Amino acid sequence: MASHTATETTEAATHGAEAIAAHGGDAVAHGADAAHDAGGLVFHPLDQFIVRPIFGEGGIFDSAGSIPAIHWYTPTNVTLWLALAVLCVVLLFVVGSRGRATIPSRIQSVGELFYGFTHKMVEDVCGKEGLKYFPYVMTLFVFILFANFLGLVPMSFATTSHIAVTAVLGFGVFFGVTILGFVLNGPSFLKLFWMSEAPLFLRPIIAIIELISYFVRPVSHSVRLAGNITAGHAVMKVFAAFAGIAIVSPLSVVAITAIYGLEVLVAGIQAYVFAILTCVYLKDALHPAH
Repeated sequence: MASHTATETTEAATHGAEAIAAHGGDAVAHGADAAHDAGGLVFHPLDQFIVRPIFGEGGIFDSAGSIPAIHWYTPTNVTLWLALAVLCVVLLFVVGSRGRATIPSRIQSVGELFYGFTHKMVEDVCGKEGLKYFPYVMTLFVFILFANFLGLVPMSFATTSHIAVTAVLGFGVFFGVTILGFVLNGPSFLKLFWMSEAPLFLRPIIAIIELISYFVRPVSHSVRLAGNITAGHAVMKVFAAFAGIAIVSPLSVVAITAIYGLEVLVAGIQAYVFAILTCVYLKDALHPAH
């Protein structure tokens, strides 16, 4: 009997120890989580670039929920704001300019300003023969411009901050220009990589360098746009987080205002840089010889 009682006492003590250890472990875990939350970041500057579905749990209307699996057919915040950029272009150049009045309205004047600016850029860089590709350059320029500006609207989504979007645009230009170069010039397009004015012993080395730089074009073309947009939005988010601290809130608001103004400028400049680089690459396809 004594042995049986001792065994039960030992088992009870063991279960008690396990229970204490389990509850103690949970308490330690919760304490660690609380300490992490208290000492870690309370804001996450890159959360604004998360791709979320438009509807359902974890969507743009339920940002606190877990993000569900996203398929190629799932409408997301990227889809929404890309569609809005296309809609803005249509409203400006189709609806706003449908009258083609001799004395243009304000919206038509803006459309004509974009048209004249891009037309002159293509003609200056590519020459008269490049004007047949003006619609493509114009479409790229205004689409990227509106996408960049829409990304600056509060609570919006910066679509051009995603390399998946800019890579499609950059590689589209790369493949289009390369195919056009071979169609127009045939094997003579390869003269683009052979610098006949250089000394003979340097020509193979220069050709390798030119070839590498040519294949780097779509990467730099897309990363430049995505990187600049991402960096600007992340910096604004960081300063916005400091606006809740009373001591530094006035300085934070001034900094956000200044950075926002800079980002408006960057949005226009990056669209222009993308368009003019497209013109430069197009010129190489039209006139490949150095």
